[in-house]
Amino acid sequence: MAVRFDLPEVDAFTRPYWAAAAEGRLLLRRCRAEGCGAAHHYPREFCPRCWSEDVVWEPASGRATLYTWSVVHRNDLPPFGDRVPYVAAVVELAEGPRMMTEVTDCAESDLRIGMPLAVHFRTEPAERPDGGPVVDGEDTGYATAVFRPA
Repeated sequence: MAVRFDLPEVDAFTRPYWAAAAEGRLLLRRCRAEGCGAAHHYPREFCPRCWSEDVVWEPASGRATLYTWSVVHRNDLPPFGDRVPYVAAVVELAEGPRMMTEVTDCAESDLRIGMPLAVHFRTEPAERPDGGPVVDGEDTGYATAVFRPA
């Protein structure tokens, strides 16, 4: 089995994010500092706006709009080569932050800046080339948030 470049590195901090994804839920981080309240993604242990460490996980609505995209026609890293062409994108979540992702189930000619999108999850087995698990000693698989037209 070839080395895969799409497996997440799950640790104590990101475990809630990946566990929610496995259940079909998208999480964000939100700052609870007075006067801030900013949501952010990718998950960090501090607010990138005010630097407060008073941030919590919260469910996202799963709604977004397409901010920008690029169609990838060649990618030599496993398993991406089997997926080409695919749409690498940045979406703006309804809660405000932008997120790098993939748009699926949409013809390239139908993509439009600002088009409404909805999250769904690509699930795959988590086995590594050495046969070991990725999360907590179990091959539970993993889920990645991707988007499609709403």
